[in-house]
Amino acid sequence: MKAAPMSEQIKDHPVVTRDEWLAQRQALLEEEKELMRQKDRLTEKRQALPWMKLEKEYTFQGPDGPVTLADLFDGRSQLIVQHFMFGPDWEEGCVGCSFSADHVDPARIHFQQRDLSYAVISRAPMPKIATFKKRMGWKFSWVSSYESDFNYDFGVSFKPEQLGQEVFYNYRLEKCEIEELPGMSVFYKNEVGDIFQTYAVFGRGMEDIDGAYFFLDFAPKGRDEAHLENPTSWWRHHDRYETAGKGACCQSAAAEKPSDCCAS
Repeated sequence: MKAAPMSEQIKDHPVVTRDEWLAQRQALLEEEKELMRQKDRLTEKRQALPWMKLEKEYTFQGPDGPVTLADLFDGRSQLIVQHFMFGPDWEEGCVGCSFSADHVDPARIHFQQRDLSYAVISRAPMPKIATFKKRMGWKFSWVSSYESDFNYDFGVSFKPEQLGQEVFYNYRLEKCEIEELPGMSVFYKNEVGDIFQTYAVFGRGMEDIDGAYFFLDFAPKGRDEAHLENPTSWWRHHDRYETAGKGACCQSAAAEKPSDCCAS
């Protein structure tokens, strides 16, 4: 049985005096601080993981021709690759991958200052990628692995004959239901050009880059997904939400005069 929407659940939410509220908030703060310290320790363990040297060279199709994995570092030593679900026969990219990608450009302005580049790789051919990227208004690098083994080698794309079979995804065997799955891989390139994989994460593990969730988690209704059959069914491509709210239209590629729409 699904939970009721949070709008119904919070109708009878407890209301207390300031002193009572402050006491409970201070108690919760201690738990929040411990969680943050635990996250710091986990981050240290992630960065201490051994690396795996790539023995295979990968070439992709970019907007201006062939590019290598080394090219995607763009002069930096660190690279995050988003494995974006966009199959060769799809007409548009995955809604969930788009939800994550919407958070990249604003953050990229900052993390590039710390020697980190970001690129997106999909199996869709470059013309489809270029059309969708323009529609969404994204500026990050996005290349096609259509004629490459890259997606298969990194465990995010699967052959038609693998459907219905067990495949290795997210570090375990699970039944393959779809040819494309999400993921994110992290690489380091040393001074002589050797490339190493340092980390990879899949599924909900990518949630840390979905900043919209962090805003929702601060609010009383939270993500309000428990009553949904599929918790992510509320996601839309950002130009397809029925109501965007004042100011949000500035982020929509569909808005021809975003300054006008936000001034209304």
